[in-house]
Amino acid sequence: MIRRFITAYVAILLVAACLALAAPKRVVFEGQESEHKWTLKELNPELPADWTGYDFLVLEMKASSPQRFYLTFYARDGAQRRQMHPLPNVWIRAAVPLQYYREPNRAGFDLASVGKVPRNSFWISTGGVYGPLNAVEAIGVTMQTPLGKPTVEIRSVRLAKQDPGSDILDKKPVVDEFGQWIPGDWPAKIGSLDQLKKEWAAEVAGLGAGDFGYCKYGGYANTKAKATGFFRVEQVDGRWWFVDPDGHLFFSTASTGIGSFGGEARLKGREDYYASLPPPDLAPAATRRFGVPGFYAWNLERRHGSAWKTKWIDLAVRRMEEWGMNTVGNWSDPGLWDARKKAYVVNLRGWGMETGYMGMPDVFSDEFPKIVDKAAAEQCAPRKNDPYLLGYFVANEPPWPGRESLVVDIILDRPPSTIQREAKAFLAGGDTAERRKQFIYRAFDKYLEVINAAIRRHDPNHLNLGLRFGGSLPPPEMLRASAAFDVYSLNVYSVSVNPKLLEEIYQATKRPIIIGEFHFGMPGRGLAPGLVQVRDLAERGVAYRYYVEQAAAFPAFIGSSWFQWVDQPVTGRMDGENYNIGLVDVTDRPYADLVDAMKTTHRRLHDVHAGKTPAFDQRPRPQ
Repeated sequence: MIRRFITAYVAILLVAACLALAAPKRVVFEGQESEHKWTLKELNPELPADWTGYDFLVLEMKASSPQRFYLTFYARDGAQRRQMHPLPNVWIRAAVPLQYYREPNRAGFDLASVGKVPRNSFWISTGGVYGPLNAVEAIGVTMQTPLGKPTVEIRSVRLAKQDPGSDILDKKPVVDEFGQWIPGDWPAKIGSLDQLKKEWAAEVAGLGAGDFGYCKYGGYANTKAKATGFFRVEQVDGRWWFVDPDGHLFFSTASTGIGSFGGEARLKGREDYYASLPPPDLAPAATRRFGVPGFYAWNLERRHGSAWKTKWIDLAVRRMEEWGMNTVGNWSDPGLWDARKKAYVVNLRGWGMETGYMGMPDVFSDEFPKIVDKAAAEQCAPRKNDPYLLGYFVANEPPWPGRESLVVDIILDRPPSTIQREAKAFLAGGDTAERRKQFIYRAFDKYLEVINAAIRRHDPNHLNLGLRFGGSLPPPEMLRASAAFDVYSLNVYSVSVNPKLLEEIYQATKRPIIIGEFHFGMPGRGLAPGLVQVRDLAERGVAYRYYVEQAAAFPAFIGSSWFQWVDQPVTGRMDGENYNIGLVDVTDRPYADLVDAMKTTHRRLHDVHAGKTPAFDQRPRPQ
């Protein structure tokens, strides 16, 4: 009897242990930084410590929130972590490529394309500590500044040599006909076209003409400097300004991506994610990156009817005037400045970066000056007499600062080329990290010399706005070279722009400064919060005012551009990002708190920048 009892008791314990292992591991994120980890045996007793020979960690997981977290692999001698962002509110299979823990990503030509990779059900970052995964002891998840006690559940963990694919395991579709996330709910979610039409009509009825004192070019009509017929920069009473073609002082306020192309769906392998797809004839096939037009374009067609391709421009211009935005930012639809004259910027391309070495073309090739001249002739010459053109960006967020040795590795590993021959000759005098860096900046100097000369040759009238550097201070070599631009541009994703950073840049270049990108978001609507998270929609407005006015108080600061006009697609753009950072949502409705705050700041900008009014000093709340 006792033996039978013991046997039964042991069986019960074994069943309980199996059930415990089978039950999902659930964690709640709270506090400033919330970390949870499990030993491999807690997740799956069959997981080995040595992952050599495996290429994927396969997780079945469910996140309650679209907030990003770190997926970390712990070993006795350290840890390797990458940011991970799964689609929320659904069980997914996430096949995590281990190659991005073992070695740097060599693909891409700017920070965004190098820094993350998309999968069907999530994206993962590629930067951090690299090394072999041959002694893994534990796996962890960490979230910084979580909102609303988000949870992550993990019910299966295994290793795979072949990619099993990443997918949504729950019921599909997950995106409705308006481009909204079906598994989530929120107060402003649209339930019908009739509801949407009423809200569209209400917005139009409330639009005014704007009261910012702008002239036709967007400069301050009550100011006066020398008029040259084109935009230029000038230091007035110790403070830098743009000067518009009529000689009015001008402070640039912009948004990137003003266009009808937002929300394009990445279709391949995910066709069943969508309840219905936009009609293909909404956009020419040549303009589509992912197979179908975007849901934003479909909503514009619903709003404006058959003439939507011109009517959306009329509304966008009315909004800009009402909101105090005087510049059409990067990557916007040319129709905005062709049909309705507004100050605008152009991001030049075609220098061979996309086929180069992590964004560095073969600058020593005989073909490089020809490629550059052709690109400049096509893009600059037709615009050289346009007074509404503010200027040109040369490129966007070069990824090679800090990765110079890796760029040289890529050059040396690729097929023979002129830049490879030059690299080998240079490194024959010593192959060290410092000499590799010297070689890359020698190539960078050549890159700028050829491109800047071609732009000036084909358009002597407009400003060279620089490279749109990533937000940290670049190496001294890049700063020195940037003195060749008319304006220094950088993208800073932070609560504010550090005035010490601005001062260092200005002292090195003696050039006025603009911010090409910044934003604030919050998790919701199936969308992630973007690169800088705040507590709620109202705090996005507070954050805008604080960021722009604090920067505008710096004497050499002359403009900023929000990223971006419309929320990113809920299933992710080309690199997986699905950020809640639009001025309008996918259904073309403005975020009122943000827009109202923008208008308040834009009315104050002249006096803030002129030093007549203190900058807004209320910091946004992240939690």
